[in-house]
Amino acid sequence: MNSPINLFEYEKLAKAHLSQMAFDYYSSGAWDEITLQDNRAAFARIKLRPRMLVDVSNINLTTKILGVPLQLPLLIAPMAFQCLAHLDGEMATAEAAAASGIGMVLSTLSTKSLEEVATVSNGLQWFQLYIHKDRGLTRALVERAYRAGYKAICLTVDAPVLGKRERDQRNEFTLPPGLHPANLTQMAGLDIPLEKGESGLLTYFAQQINPGVTWQDLEWLQSISPLPLVLKGILRGDDAVRAVEYGAKAIVVSNHGGRQLDGAIASLDALPEIFAAVDGQAQILLDGGIRRGTDILKALALGADAVLIGRPILWGLALGGVAGVSQVISLLTAELTTAIALSGCASLQDIDSSLVKLP
Repeated sequence: MNSPINLFEYEKLAKAHLSQMAFDYYSSGAWDEITLQDNRAAFARIKLRPRMLVDVSNINLTTKILGVPLQLPLLIAPMAFQCLAHLDGEMATAEAAAASGIGMVLSTLSTKSLEEVATVSNGLQWFQLYIHKDRGLTRALVERAYRAGYKAICLTVDAPVLGKRERDQRNEFTLPPGLHPANLTQMAGLDIPLEKGESGLLTYFAQQINPGVTWQDLEWLQSISPLPLVLKGILRGDDAVRAVEYGAKAIVVSNHGGRQLDGAIASLDALPEIFAAVDGQAQILLDGGIRRGTDILKALALGADAVLIGRPILWGLALGGVAGVSQVISLLTAELTTAIALSGCASLQDIDSSLVKLP
């Protein structure tokens, strides 16, 4: 095959470059992977209603998220263990994001330290947080992120326990020799165990992640850092309202890429309710299933201020490091530019719900 011309081709090629364990870890969903598949199907259900005879000779994709400018409404979702895809891991991803003028959210479970990754960009970088049972460890992670220059704390709220990913169980997922969760190993000696008959990540979550976190804990989290709080994993309007009440400045509508509760609503299907409930009091982002520029357009039309993209970034990383990630971003940028122009819009401000027809 020649150079990939879309994100689906990147996935096919990346599979040959990755170990079975790594590919399954990146690509799998929970249980029967119903939600994983529905994230894509949701975009197919939404139809576009383009406007005609609009001057689209100049397309402007720029926006701001929490006051930070972006060249297009796109962030890279937090994804763990990126060195499984490429030796440079999160460093390459961050470099590509910075060069493209988009945002990046770094996972707590990154294989490059948050300080290393922060040196790559002064743009929109958020730190994704899991609240560990060890509150001192959690506080230290937040303080490190603040000192390193991250622009927000992005708390994942949909993983009090880890979803059951059967491919990982079958592979007895763990990190190969030489790879570790860089933010945790040096500070607390934490690592992903090798567990016979089970995913080591599932065991890690059971041992280390606090399943008792509630809305009241958000007050503590905000008391230890001046960074704005983003909640990732909201799927209901009432939860979105509570998020705003408890101080969240942005919400990521997400089902964790179909990796947590199988059968959960597709992110895109949850978006209209959350957009209505938030009523402009916080910015709204969406992840899950983005593969085309038209997908981004549909999400923006239904109320998202920006979207996050996950797995395709890993496929680009596996194939070409910085260059591969940059090409994935470039393909999406070109597709979004074309989709917006063909819809009769010259800028993101022209996009509204009249452009889409719900099923």
